[in-house]
Amino acid sequence: MQNNRPKQFVAVFDFGAQYGQLIARRVRDLHVYSEIVPCDISADELAAMAPSAIILSGGPASVYADDAPDMDARVFELGVPVLGFCYGQQIMAVKLGGKVGHTEKGEYGPATIHRQGQSRVLDGTPDEQTVWMSHRDAVSDVPEGFTITSTTDTCPVASMEDASRNLFATQFHPEVRHTAYGRDILKNFLFKVCGLEPNWTMDNIIDEKVAAIREQVGDSKVILALSGGVDSSVVAALVHRAIGDQLTCVFVNHGMLRKGEPEMVEEVFRKQFNVPLIHVHAEERYAKLLAGVTDPEQKRRRIGTQFWKEFFSVAQKLDGVKYLAQGTIYPDIIESGARKTGGKASTIKSHHNLIPFPEGVHFDLIEPLDHFFKDEVRELGVSLGLPAKMVYRQPFPGPGLAIRIIGEVTPEKLAILKDADAVVREELDAYNERLYQETGERNSEHSCWQYFAVLPDIKSVGVMGDERTYQRPIIVR
Repeated sequence: MQNNRPKQFVAVFDFGAQYGQLIARRVRDLHVYSEIVPCDISADELAAMAPSAIILSGGPASVYADDAPDMDARVFELGVPVLGFCYGQQIMAVKLGGKVGHTEKGEYGPATIHRQGQSRVLDGTPDEQTVWMSHRDAVSDVPEGFTITSTTDTCPVASMEDASRNLFATQFHPEVRHTAYGRDILKNFLFKVCGLEPNWTMDNIIDEKVAAIREQVGDSKVILALSGGVDSSVVAALVHRAIGDQLTCVFVNHGMLRKGEPEMVEEVFRKQFNVPLIHVHAEERYAKLLAGVTDPEQKRRRIGTQFWKEFFSVAQKLDGVKYLAQGTIYPDIIESGARKTGGKASTIKSHHNLIPFPEGVHFDLIEPLDHFFKDEVRELGVSLGLPAKMVYRQPFPGPGLAIRIIGEVTPEKLAILKDADAVVREELDAYNERLYQETGERNSEHSCWQYFAVLPDIKSVGVMGDERTYQRPIIVR
């Protein structure tokens, strides 16, 4: 997908661990678009992106370690406001002429900061407040032009700033919930210092994405592999909003979806959204393919390979298709080596949306969700009119119930597991719905987030109607 980054956005430098993703999400919670960039991006590359603000994340390393994550010091000369957290404060200090030392006693957990004088980012927060610390190194001498704006009993520079250059930093972590006024600190930086507007809302996002898809696609046709999962369903709704019947969805039914899901796909997309939908009934072919297979990895491979065979057998029969839309989301990009975050991140897992194009077949990709986190995808789906029962479903593996059947997949086992899983979900969905009605929160601390049934490859003794039975047990996770 062409880069359709909003005009105002925050570049989050990721110095390690999972801090970058967390900060990016906190910024987006305030309706400002953020994007993770590699920490060693050059100042020239960054300037070309034209960020409205920069946040330097924390990280587990020492700034003096041989393999410490580094950054281009010229970033501080771009005139873009910068806010650093933890390691971000330390590297800011070192790059601008300050010093960082190894403290005798680190701080790990809650701490109380004491404000010192005026601070633009601490404005409106108490003189004493609880923050979350996680460090052994700390700034010992601030760079020229900086003032110390808060301390703790063991950290002489809990925060610092050079207001004239719009450079700010904290040793603590405003992005975590344990920092009592962390959200206020972020708001001060984004809205008071940087002058940004909280306009990254779902309505605006939909308008921008629809316009971008129309510009990219023009009069061409688009095909989408609709699995029935959340990501592909949201992409289908979004792309159809943009180009209508230029989109054709191909739903490959392998017979291993949860009970009622194929019917829901038909109901939502064919009847409610009027999306051109080709329903491929491949249940019998998959049953033969999996006969006698017990290894879970073999199941995955066979199901995945057959899926694309089924899909492309349909796709090659359609005329004039130029684009393939798919539901790649931001964590897919980050975890697979940061294809669009600069290619510097470590690979956590292979990208599950890689497409095995047959020889001689190629489509240009449309990935309109490739900078959305999962919760944002769900919110977008609701805004597009998808039913909540589809958008807020449990995470579900691509190979479906085949992975939740231990051993060989048979029609008998599938029927048992579909019924059992439906009962488990119905009961716990009802419990979660009652909590939602009481609290107004979809995912409160008391709600059940992930639950499903598993069918082991054994039989066990039980009691039914006061009589002994010897049937397959169900595991509820």
